[in-house]
Amino acid sequence: MSKTDTLGLCFLGCGNITIKHAKLAHATDKDIRLSFASRTKSKAEEFSSKYNGVHSFGSYDDALQSADVDIIMINTPPDSHFDLALKAIENGKHVIVEKPPFYSSKDFDVLGPKADQKRLQLLVAENYFYRPLRTTLHKLFEEKVIGIPLFMNINATKKQENKNDWRDDKSIVKYGALYEGGIHWLSIINNLGFSIDTYEGFNPRKDQELERSMQMTARTTEGMVINLQYSWEVDTIFKGLRLSKIHGTEGSITFESNGIFVIARGNKKKFIFPGFSDIGGSKGMWKDFLSSIRNNALPAYTWQMAQRDLMAVETTYSTSM
Repeated sequence: MSKTDTLGLCFLGCGNITIKHAKLAHATDKDIRLSFASRTKSKAEEFSSKYNGVHSFGSYDDALQSADVDIIMINTPPDSHFDLALKAIENGKHVIVEKPPFYSSKDFDVLGPKADQKRLQLLVAENYFYRPLRTTLHKLFEEKVIGIPLFMNINATKKQENKNDWRDDKSIVKYGALYEGGIHWLSIINNLGFSIDTYEGFNPRKDQELERSMQMTARTTEGMVINLQYSWEVDTIFKGLRLSKIHGTEGSITFESNGIFVIARGNKKKFIFPGFSDIGGSKGMWKDFLSSIRNNALPAYTWQMAQRDLMAVETTYSTSM
């Protein structure tokens, strides 16, 4: 593929997440042809009309077999991700999968090598890896601003009402809040420059079929203990403003969990605004993904890294039973 070729990107599934990604993809690369596929033809046509589409498909199979499509983004519920990704790869398409990617980390063992053999990209839309907050914390650890890190406490609690859709159906999502949203934070934890030895989960609400609160405690090879509290049922001020803390032998780091600011107090004192323009990391993610496809190069966030993050989720659940 030439770096100047126009790419055909088709979204499978026409929901809110597709709207977000369609806008970002189009803003990132003007030489891209967007198309939309739905099980309802009229829905695909509506999205194509509203969001710069050039094609619409009334079935996923039509999109997967189209010669006008180079990249498939799977934005359907998790129970369909594996089968659609497999079909896409078999049809010679690059694949982007919305998180959470698959039911099992072992699914990557099937899909990853198959994509690699065909020189196709298998990408997982983990925007938190690209958040300025993660890169800022990683740099502060590299600079040893707080000496030897001892404890990291992440407050990722918020109030999120049930949406009364497929997210509440265990046969479709399999797991609860940690799988659907907390996997973002496990990706950050796994990519701060430390090696994780153990993950352990603690579920405070055994009465829920799909958990809405989970605590994960991890220990690094280097010794630091990381504690993540993830919840969809905790009230927070200003609809989500939360403070997290890292303690070390020479100081501490306080950061707003959304990434608004970071305060480092140690052998150096720093007040950092990581970046508002891409606070969620999605812009950087799309730039990296499309560049890796055009240049046949490894993305910053590989499928092997996504597999590791999903394995962390699985271990957290298995130890919390």
